Amino acid sequence: MHIRTPLDLGLIIRDRRRKLGINQGDLAEKAGVGRQWLVGVEHGKARAEIGLVLRTLAALGLTLSVDGGDRDRKAQGQDAIAPVDIDAIVSSLKGKTR
Repeated sequence: MHIRTPLDLGLIIRDRRRKLGINQGDLAEKAGVGRQWLVGVEHGKARAEIGLVLRTLAALGLTLSVDGGDRDRKAQGQDAIAPVDIDAIVSSLKGKTR
């Protein structure tokens, strides 16, 4: 599972909470956070305090791990996004717009 945005993390938290049958109030109490804070995190709050996020994940029985992702793939010669020659694109379009 790849987490690229705060919303991705929030959706994981919400999904796990629902699968465990826990409501937001109960999870907030178990994690030691406010219910409104939890609502914000589940909706992708970008400035959520990392310590509280980690406590929330722990309360759900989840852990957070990090890998090299795209950087590891690039080191192995597997670019995540192919390079684009913008000069070639602009040159090809110059002749078509006249």
